[in-house]
Amino acid sequence: MTKIIDIINGSHKPFASFEIVPPLKGNDAARLYAAIEPLMQFAPPFINVTCHRDEVEYIDNGDGTYSRLTLAKRPSTLAITAAIMSHFDVEVVPHVICGGASKTKIESELLDLNFMGIDNVVALRGDAMTGQKFFQPEPDGFAHSDELVAMIARLNRGEYLDPNVKNGISTDFCVGVGAYPEKHYEAANLETDIAHLKAKVDAGAHYVITQMFFDNSRYYDFVRRCRVAGITVPVIPGLKPLSTLRQLELLPRSFHIDLPHDLVTAILQAPDPEAVYEVGIEWCIAQSRDLLAHGVPAIHYYTMGKARNVTAVVQAVF
Repeated sequence: MTKIIDIINGSHKPFASFEIVPPLKGNDAARLYAAIEPLMQFAPPFINVTCHRDEVEYIDNGDGTYSRLTLAKRPSTLAITAAIMSHFDVEVVPHVICGGASKTKIESELLDLNFMGIDNVVALRGDAMTGQKFFQPEPDGFAHSDELVAMIARLNRGEYLDPNVKNGISTDFCVGVGAYPEKHYEAANLETDIAHLKAKVDAGAHYVITQMFFDNSRYYDFVRRCRVAGITVPVIPGLKPLSTLRQLELLPRSFHIDLPHDLVTAILQAPDPEAVYEVGIEWCIAQSRDLLAHGVPAIHYYTMGKARNVTAVVQAVF
């Protein structure tokens, strides 16, 4: 498999890559393929697959009591990765998260990926469990993603958690990590957050993909600050077209990002849902063109499992 860092550094022109979300449980592979098929016309060099920890739900037993259930809402990232690999000619990059897993379980997941011939991963901490305000690591789990990156680096040197494994094979993972141009909501300030990012890069990360943003000046300032801090790896911008009026509230609350005044005004003035949808596309097109004019090597688009607006953006830009 081709390493993502080699794709980024070796590309002679900017490219678009995509992130997809596994379909909810109860759907089949056809729904997954239908979400990806429109994107393949752009020959993306890679597609990322998100990872989601199990969620806790309380089920009414009908007798005044409730049962606490831990449920997976989506098929596993491993299964989705395998399905995409079998159906499309594209590098697939699974997300690996700290949340909901012990160190040994995560190591096993990584070794499973290695056996499948997958050499690219994105290492993330993951979100807090539903109902928790802040992230809590599992017993014998990782609290921060730089610890996960460091473990992957050790596997790349043939160092396993199990002390009984002697002279184990070395994996060869290329590791991407996430970053927040407007800072992670738990960080005290942007400088502290960039220090956390540098810890991930120093631990072995090869490249960075940012959280979505809607104001390019935030990205440019973030990259400048990263370079001053000594972070030299590529920082790929991540974009998502806003698509509904409800997202004016949902996106800032869920992703802790700001929406520019001009975008909000245009959305509020749109006469109907389709007009809102088109405003989101046009804003993302303008963002993309400006980023390319500033020399970014690639743009990573968050599809959220829906390709129509992202397809319109990429058709207009690339």
